[in-house]
Amino acid sequence: MFTDFLNLSLDRDRLFQTDQVLSLSNLDWSDYEKLTSQNYLPYRVSYFQGVITIVSPSRNHERIVDIINGLIRTYCRKYNLAYFALGSTTLKNPPLAGKEPDCSFAFGSDKAFPDLAIEVVYSSGGVSDLEKYRALGIKEVWLWQDNQIIFYQLLDSGYQEIAKSVNLKNLSATFLINFINRGLEESPLTIESDFYQQLA
Repeated sequence: MFTDFLNLSLDRDRLFQTDQVLSLSNLDWSDYEKLTSQNYLPYRVSYFQGVITIVSPSRNHERIVDIINGLIRTYCRKYNLAYFALGSTTLKNPPLAGKEPDCSFAFGSDKAFPDLAIEVVYSSGGVSDLEKYRALGIKEVWLWQDNQIIFYQLLDSGYQEIAKSVNLKNLSATFLINFINRGLEESPLTIESDFYQQLA
């Protein structure tokens, strides 16, 4: 059974710095459904074009995710924007694609699919994940990689890079990145306080 691969021992030292990734090809939607069961909750699992990718996030990965999550909530408090945190909820469009974002949000009202999904890329994913999100119809995606964050908006032709968020109107990628990258060394409390004060 392909799920036996999940019993591989993990290198605990590497978990601090890099994600551990396992890709399995020539699989189908039913295989993916098995991996989104309660038994595999510690992993982030995605499916696209017959390939299942299983990620065990590193400590640094999770810290960046937490900072971005906190900054979005801080922005919403500043501008009194109703938000609904969907976290890493499994998003599915069977049999095309399945994905668990690092964090995600709906704004204005609760929805089945998020308005914004965020991916933190340490050793897996990246621009290739945009095809999964396109199949899911997610209108805005942020990708953090190599100490940079890029905002994307879904148009008819695919994702296009944008300077400012569609959902968080006053927020640019160049402004946000200065706060995100402090997350590996500073407390979120300090970062969020500074962010709140500096928002226009």
